[in-house]
Amino acid sequence: MKFKEIAKQIIELKNKDLELRNRLIRNGELGHGYHKDMAKVHKQNAAILNEIMESIGYPTIDKVGKASSDAAWLVIQHAIGQPAFMKKCAALLEKAVNEKTANPINLAYLTDRIAVFEGKPQLYGTQFDWDEHGAMSPQDYDDLAKVNQRRLSIGLNTLEEQTQIMRAQVNNENQTPPKDFLNRKIELDQWKKTVGWKK
Repeated sequence: MKFKEIAKQIIELKNKDLELRNRLIRNGELGHGYHKDMAKVHKQNAAILNEIMESIGYPTIDKVGKASSDAAWLVIQHAIGQPAFMKKCAALLEKAVNEKTANPINLAYLTDRIAVFEGKPQLYGTQFDWDEHGAMSPQDYDDLAKVNQRRLSIGLNTLEEQTQIMRAQVNNENQTPPKDFLNRKIELDQWKKTVGWKK
């Protein structure tokens, strides 16, 4: 590991993010729109990580260790209000994965998240949301057989297995589907336009 202090700083960003998420779960405030406190933390974390990347490039495993490289990915994955930043990071992460210095699973999640925000089908089926029946389900994906093939090729379980896990998780966290599915969809579309995912 070349950048020990930076590695520690990236872990702190991740911890700040997850501590807030856990507090929102405890208070029953997760899953009802993009919480303003969460948006603020995500924006701050992305700005700090961006500065780090200006200095050392993408935080790869050889530079900061596996735990910090994964923590950097989490910060990027959660920077949903900043499309340009997420896309820039996806390109850097793809290069790192090709060079075998980053986790291909992280790239799958980031690629899918960007695709979902851009209104495109997922390749790996990693992104879930409430469906119109009030169930936690994978968002649009291209072809189930191909999705499962891609998932298995990087060490993920099948989409069917992951769907069961995700449904159990939201149940354990006492998350509930939106009361008005259509209204939530309209609000999400407006938010996507505001931050630049949609024109």
